[in-house]
Formats: sequence, structure tokens, C-alpha cells
Amino acid sequence: MADPTRTEPVAVDGGTMDLHLWVPDEGSGPGVLVLPEIFGVGPYIRAVGRRLARTGYVAAAPDVFWRIAPGWAAEHDQEGLEASMGLGGRLDWPRAVADCAAALDHLRSVGEVRGGTGVLGFCLGGSLAFLVGAEAEPDVVVSYYGTGVADSLDRLADVACPVLFHFGGQDTFLGSEAVEKVRAAVASSGRDDLEVVVQPGAGHAFDNHEAPMFHDPDAAAAAWAVTERFLAQRLPIR
Repeated sequence: MADPTRTEPVAVDGGTMDLHLWVPDEGSGPGVLVLPEIFGVGPYIRAVGRRLARTGYVAAAPDVFWRIAPGWAAEHDQEGLEASMGLGGRLDWPRAVADCAAALDHLRSVGEVRGGTGVLGFCLGGSLAFLVGAEAEPDVVVSYYGTGVADSLDRLADVACPVLFHFGGQDTFLGSEAVEKVRAAVASSGRDDLEVVVQPGAGHAFDNHEAPMFHDPDAAAAAWAVTERFLAQRLPIR
């Protein structure tokens, strides 16, 4: 399978943003917008795109940093982490959410997309995925350890679709208080289409196999099994 299948331009306010697409071998499927960590669309996010395509989804990853660092794809080491954190601090969040919403709209129009469209994000992308859920009406949202979710729970009522939240129980970037805030908000919502799943021994970014300082293979496998089950139920492949 090509990596990616192709790249398309998405018209947004102020210019165009690249959207990298992975199409399953079957030729079509529901769409999943993959929103990256601060490392950008590098080897890890490209692997996630391939992972989703193997499952039967049309995956698409936007260049969310295009306004300040087009094509950003940092190394998964200490230097890359520090540079990426600096870049993340410069991100214009309202514009980034609007850009991701435009990417979702574009994904809906892709010829190979059959069925619904969802959003899946990691870390920074996990927060963006949640906010896109509030702004753009995807069919599902999957948020992995979104660092800004706990501070954005006032938008939960604006997210009409099912949401799956993943966290690590030992995430020092977020802290247990943030996870508990999300749990409490989900519990008080009275909704049965919101799920919070915590991998007890995992830290932050446990799914990222390119980052040895974060990766937890067991937690990643367990969480991905939940994600596949959630997508199969909420964004089925027909």
C-alpha cells in the first residue's frame, strides 16, 4: 500500500493545507480524519493512516502546522520533542480547529469515502478532535490523551456524536485530576454514547511506537482493540 495513496490540497482561510490520504485495498470505506501530535505528520501518523486503511477506512491526515511550519515532521527524540512543544505553543487554536473542520468537509467529498466520517486524534490532535466534534458534526470522535480536553468540557454538550476518550493512568502531562474531570463530565451527561477508557499503568503518548520514551506496547494494543470495536459499532464498514 502506497504511503500515502495521495496528497490533496484543502482550501482554507488564508491558503491551502495538504491532506494526506490512505485508501484501503478494497478501494473505498468510511473516512477517518487523523489529527497528529505535536510531532506532525511523520512516520508515526503515517503508520496510523496505514493501520486504518488496512482495517478498511479511508484515512486522512492534515498538515495542521501549515500556517507556521509547513510539512512539519519532527524526530521522535528529545530535540524533536522540545522543538515540537515550542511549535505547539505557537498554534492558533481557533484557526487550527477551523482548518481541521475544513479537512473533514474535504474528506467527506473524497470519491472513495463510503459511509460516515469520523475524527481520531492523539495528544494535541486528541484535543483538536474533541473540538472538531463540537464544531463540525463528525459521526464519531476518538480522542487519545487530549491535553486540552479537561479544560474544554464546556463544549461537551456541543458534541452530538459518540466519543471515545483514551487516557493513561500514569500520564504526568495531564495528571489524574484532568482524567477524573473528564470521567465526571461524561458520567453527569447521562449519555450512553460517551466512553472513557484508562490504561492503568500507561503514561502519555503510549500509542506512539516511534517515541521510545512514551510507547507502551501492551497499553497501545489494548487501547487500539477498544478503538477498533468502537469504530466497528459507530462507524461501520459496509
